[in-house]
Amino acid sequence: MNNLQQEYYDLPKLIFCILFILVMIIASFWIIKPFIIDLTWAGIVVIVTWPLLIKLQVLLWKRRFLAVIIMTLLLILFFIIPISLLVNSLLTNSLPLIIWASSRANMHFPEMKWLNAVPLVGGKVYNSWHSLIASSGNEVLIKLRPYVGKTATWFVSQAAYLGRFIIHLTLMLLFSILFYFRGEQIAQGIRYFAMRLANKNGDFTIILAIQSIRAVTFGVVVTALVQAILGGITLAIVGIPYVTLLTVLMFILCIVQLGPLLVLIPAIIWLYWDNNPVWGSMLLVWSCILSIFDAVLRPLLIRKSANLPMILIFFGVIGGLLSLGMIGLFIGPMVLVISYHLLSTWIDEQIKP
Repeated sequence: MNNLQQEYYDLPKLIFCILFILVMIIASFWIIKPFIIDLTWAGIVVIVTWPLLIKLQVLLWKRRFLAVIIMTLLLILFFIIPISLLVNSLLTNSLPLIIWASSRANMHFPEMKWLNAVPLVGGKVYNSWHSLIASSGNEVLIKLRPYVGKTATWFVSQAAYLGRFIIHLTLMLLFSILFYFRGEQIAQGIRYFAMRLANKNGDFTIILAIQSIRAVTFGVVVTALVQAILGGITLAIVGIPYVTLLTVLMFILCIVQLGPLLVLIPAIIWLYWDNNPVWGSMLLVWSCILSIFDAVLRPLLIRKSANLPMILIFFGVIGGLLSLGMIGLFIGPMVLVISYHLLSTWIDEQIKP
């Protein structure tokens, strides 16, 4: 009994044990640090696509190997190849865009003669337009001209960092294949670890995290992707240049819940500027439809069980983008949403009698 009490109250031993555990945790983290982003991304992809893997496995005579091959091909076809082509397009179009933006030395306001054909108010608007140009229009152009080239140069210079993004995609694919093969064992280990920390609440936390990841992915990312694709197709139809760059920008703006109008409205102005009122009016109508598209599709995908605060999505995307780069667009919102749900659950348990 005395030996047990002496061992229990051996404070130096306890301190050294804790320090040893901390050193091992830090060392392990340091070793896997280069792969944390890729492992996280692969985990998100596998969590979102796991139901599809199980369905494929049932259809393919319950052979996991065949199902993993199909899922790998789907990831390459719908994820790796499109992003690789996008990166190549960004790098290809960078130099022409810089040259175009920097050479706008002779910027001038359009005549807008077609306004005279508009009944009732066309003549008045035409006269007002030219009065505005005569009074202060040239001064505005002179002040804005230097910023056009600088803004375009900064934006396209970010394409140089997308080469590392391709490396992350390759590692993500490899880790996803591993997770597909060992998904049940990995999930069981994580759930057992959570239960050791917090009993049944730990297991509920893991399930809640999975639901949050799927809700954010389907409700936010998919909605932003659909809006960006539809907006990009429309811009290509009406003849707006550099559609690829503008489509990427629309996707990012939709992710941060700012919507596609920040790209579409300048495109509308461009069309009217370039004396294309028909295409400009058509794009204006379609922009109004596309701007309310988010209010219909996102709630349909998120469903009632995962109504996520948009302020978390906004800060998650901005913070993730600044901290982790392009991959932070996906990881940032999911981390904040999961943390929000876990904190809310803990608070509710403390309040309940």
